Amino acid sequence: MNSSPWDVVVVGAGIAGLTAAALAARAGKKVLLLEAHHQSGGCAGTFKRGSYTFDVGATQVAGLELGGSHQRIFSELAIELPQATPLDPGCVVDLNDGHEPIKLWRGAERWREERKRQFPGSEAFWQLCAAIHRSNWAFASRQPILPPRNSWDLGQLLKALGPGNLASGLFIGNSVADLLRLCGCAYNAKQQRLWQFLDLQLRLYSQEPAERTAALYGATVLNMAQEPLGLWHLQGSMQALSNALEGALAKHKAELRLRHRVERFRYQNGSWLISGEGPGGKQFECSSPQLVCSLPPQVLPKLLGEQLPPTYAKRLGEFAEPSGALVLYGAVDRACLPSDCPSHIQLNWQDPGSIFVSISCEGDGRAPEGQATVIASVFSPAKAWFELAPDAYEAKKIASQNGIEAALEKLLGIKQKDWLHRELSTPRGFAHWTGRPYGYVGGLGQRPNRFGPFGLASRTPLQGLWLCGDGIYPGEGTAGVSLSAEMAVKQLIASS
Repeated sequence: MNSSPWDVVVVGAGIAGLTAAALAARAGKKVLLLEAHHQSGGCAGTFKRGSYTFDVGATQVAGLELGGSHQRIFSELAIELPQATPLDPGCVVDLNDGHEPIKLWRGAERWREERKRQFPGSEAFWQLCAAIHRSNWAFASRQPILPPRNSWDLGQLLKALGPGNLASGLFIGNSVADLLRLCGCAYNAKQQRLWQFLDLQLRLYSQEPAERTAALYGATVLNMAQEPLGLWHLQGSMQALSNALEGALAKHKAELRLRHRVERFRYQNGSWLISGEGPGGKQFECSSPQLVCSLPPQVLPKLLGEQLPPTYAKRLGEFAEPSGALVLYGAVDRACLPSDCPSHIQLNWQDPGSIFVSISCEGDGRAPEGQATVIASVFSPAKAWFELAPDAYEAKKIASQNGIEAALEKLLGIKQKDWLHRELSTPRGFAHWTGRPYGYVGGLGQRPNRFGPFGLASRTPLQGLWLCGDGIYPGEGTAGVSLSAEMAVKQLIASS
């Protein structure tokens, strides 16, 4: 007998948590969503500096097209999709090798011609990726449960399988690099640019290069920018996605409590007790028979303490450390930028590392007329930033910022005198903003032995505890974490 006023408590109001809470409420559950920050959004949130609005982490969205994950879920929630513009090209990749940058065109035929020109002799690889992607797309649309943990999960998985999955399943243990070699694109002088391009693109989504990215995951990532899918630029900011989902919470009578930092989970007498610190340092406690955690799985040992099963703790400890990020948030006059400047660019760069740059569009609400925000991010080992003494930390931060600014001068021609605003965030800043341990960005890394049936399940060994977010299938990005939330809620509803 449930004596709690809540049927479901969801922890973490990033896109995964917002989606899970809204879907559970839509199914008739009484839902409470707890968020430590003063706003929702998590890694897809925003912050302001004067007249500038900066996207904290994510700067582009997938899944808004007809049949895409966001479009389908928003339709189920009976809310409007936020206003967005398709990106064409989705990204421009500069390998910094003296050759013309690669443009990821939205149109399939235009992209085919681009890659034939940029990477001659590689078409068999692209065709194989496209075939695997079509199979993946059809499979995901049938809402499978991965990895399965009981007979009901297995039944849902088997119902989602089609003939194409049997064929693509042959590559379940392979990497993208294995696909390249199978198609005659071994790493050599002729195919060096192709491998460099793939390493840059895949690391954005999987945290791994081609040699360590699961083939089934990478094949879809490499088709995300093209129709009928596509990448999108939100009007206003990335916060528009969270605002829309907050509207779904209100519509379906779920409650969102901000500034409530969860510190402990305890299971007793058939219910989860969730405790932590609320506004003003006041302690709070609530309970529910069902608990959905959208936080990174690395926090579970701290939250669960001795209730965490030893074998599960061992599994969590076996995952490699995720990356952190260095992010430069800046603003310039638009006249300082190239006239044909795209919205998203990657640059192969040595120090502090390869850079992904997002530039606001005129009239998109992120900067005053005639100006633009420039966000440049670099993957960086996370824990090392927390081990530095104050002087060493500041020195490393300055050196990293200088390296990023040098890259932006090379890429976009932005000189020191052109900056109207600039600040650098390290993994320490990201940890403070999101509450993620060590400021980790992304999930657990999409290696072949961690993807799909080999990944971390949304169904945990503990009764009534479910996981969603970028550490759970199908992985990173707002579209991916939304699917993980949908999967967890589907299991939760079936078990109630």
